[in-house]
This record gives sequence, C-alpha cells and structure tokens, in this order.
Amino acid sequence: MNLAGLHHVAIIASDYRRSKRFYVEVLGLEVVAEAYRAARDSWKLDLRLADGTQLELFSFPAPPPRVSRPEACGLRHLAFRVADLDAALAHLHAHSVDSEPVRVDEYTGRRFSFFADPDGLPLELYEA
Repeated sequence: MNLAGLHHVAIIASDYRRSKRFYVEVLGLEVVAEAYRAARDSWKLDLRLADGTQLELFSFPAPPPRVSRPEACGLRHLAFRVADLDAALAHLHAHSVDSEPVRVDEYTGRRFSFFADPDGLPLELYEA
C-alpha cells in the first residue's frame, strides 16, 4: 500500500452553527459544500485547508460527549501547520479562543500550542 496523503478528518459537533462559525470564521477554512441530510436530521459541511486537506463537519441529534480526560485510546488531536505561531495565537485570542502556553517539541525544536474547538476537541498549532 502507498498512502498518498490525508484526505479528510471528520468531526461531529454538538452545535452545528457554533462549530461552523468557529471553523469557517475563526480558523478560516474554505466551505466546499454543505448539505442537510433529512433522513439523519444531520448537516454535513465539507471544509478545505489551503493544502487541500479537508475537514467534514457533521451534526447529529444529541451526540454523546467526547472522552478527553483521562485520555482515551484513539485519535488524540488534530494539528494544523502554521508559518507564524505567534500571529496564529494572536488571531485566536482576538476571537476569544484560549490557548495553552507555547511549548517546544523536544525532538524537532519546533514551537506548538494547543487550543480547543467549541466541543472541547483538542487542536494544535504547530509552527513549520
């Protein structure tokens, strides 16, 4: 098998409108398509990052909360590559999004910081 890259990551939101605003207006992802799926009473929003990677944002009636602490097995977080970590954090703070203190990856020497989406999904900014 020769995996060519990451195509998309799917996220389920508890409040579709709030999460759509966060990912589109705060993080700046591009809307590719949006559809309401009546049979599931669910929205599906396809979003794209500058490198072509996609996020699928879903809504479902009453989804259970994500287990985060203590950390559960499985997907831990999403990391976004940024050229200027300080500028990216300033942008988040200007939109009232808190972040953790900046840390340095002990193996690469690169700086990074964590923040959360409206449902508490851990997200990371990693300075490239």
